[in-house]
Amino acid sequence: MSHVHISLLLCTALLASTVASAQGDPSRPAAVSGVYSIVFNLSILSTLPAKTTITCKAQIAPNQEGPELGKPHPAPGPVETAAGVATVTGPKATCAVKIPFAWTVTGPQGGVVLNYEIDAVNHSGAAPLLVRSSARQNIGAAFPASGGRANLSFNLTF
Repeated sequence: MSHVHISLLLCTALLASTVASAQGDPSRPAAVSGVYSIVFNLSILSTLPAKTTITCKAQIAPNQEGPELGKPHPAPGPVETAAGVATVTGPKATCAVKIPFAWTVTGPQGGVVLNYEIDAVNHSGAAPLLVRSSARQNIGAAFPASGGRANLSFNLTF
C-alpha cells in the first residue's frame, strides 16, 4: 500500500513540475534580449547660448522586484547605458539612443528600470559649462518580445 501512495505522490509532483515549466516559472532564470529605442522630443523654453550642445543619456537595468512597473526596483547586476547628441531646429530638439541588451534574469515579468538625463553644455569658454539639465529616474518599462524592440518616446519641456 505504501508503494502505491509514494508512486501517486511522485506522479503528482512530476505533473505539478511539468505544469509550472509549461506556464513559465517566474522564479526561474530566463534569457531576455532586445533593444530599447528611446527618443527625447524637447521643446526648448528659452534660447540657449551659441556653441551649446544638447546631449541625452539613458540607462536600463533589470527590475527584479516584480511586475509593479509603477514601483521599480533596479537589481544589482547588469546595467546598459547609451548616449546621443540632439539635433536642434529652432525651439525644438530631438535626441535618440538605442540600448541593446542580453541578460539572464530571475523574474522577467518585472521588465526594466529606465533612468535618463538631458544636458545642455556650452563650449564657448575655456571649459565646458552646463547651462541646463533635466533628469528622471526609476521609470518602469516592460521587456520587448525576445530579440525585439521597445520604442519609448518622451516629450519634454527643456
